[in-house]
Amino acid sequence: MNKKAIGIVFIVVGIALGVWGYNIYDSAGSQVSRALIGEAPVEAWAGMVGGAICIVFGIFKVK
Repeated sequence: MNKKAIGIVFIVVGIALGVWGYNIYDSAGSQVSRALIGEAPVEAWAGMVGGAICIVFGIFKVK
């Protein structure tokens, strides 16, 4: 595979991870947890941060 195709795959995966992390962050169970404990689930942060890293890496591969 060439670099542009790999970059596009990373961007798509990054978007999917970001959406998945946001869905976990915005879920009803997470809202209850944030109200009682004050923390968001680790999976939510991992998805959003991992998605952002994949998107940035993909952008650099596409260029």
